[in-house]
Amino acid sequence: MKVALWIIGKTADAYLETGIAVYAQRLKHYLPFSIEVVPDVRQGNKLHPEQLKEREAEAILDRLKKEDVLILLDERGQTFTSEAFAHFLEQRLNSSGKRLIFLIGGAYGVADTLYARANGQVALSAMTFSHQMVRLFFVEQLYRAMTILRNEPYHNN
Repeated sequence: MKVALWIIGKTADAYLETGIAVYAQRLKHYLPFSIEVVPDVRQGNKLHPEQLKEREAEAILDRLKKEDVLILLDERGQTFTSEAFAHFLEQRLNSSGKRLIFLIGGAYGVADTLYARANGQVALSAMTFSHQMVRLFFVEQLYRAMTILRNEPYHNN
């Protein structure tokens, strides 16, 4: 199964882009992985946050295929230890579907239409992080999960 991280808009800071690239490259050793940028909504800063979320949702839904497994990264989602997330990932990778897509929404989160379409929600923490920082945190956790599944020494218990 292919795994993708979809993000809204480009990563703003070079230091985040560098960190994300390091882990994305490492992940390619384990599975087909890509990061796809859903372009920012034009003149989105002039829209009410709910309108902006709906426009972002439309762009995402247009890209999704029926058989895709969509997991939202959301502060209200299910929380895991790193080991438990590795097992969650393993179950998803062994399920039917051609692509496993993790989505980080925009600055205001995601629209209800995406919650309705999603196959699950994962929270990285009970704390709120910027959608920019979550990109790096998630890619590192995905890499950590793969090393746990392979019994490699990256993760310390």
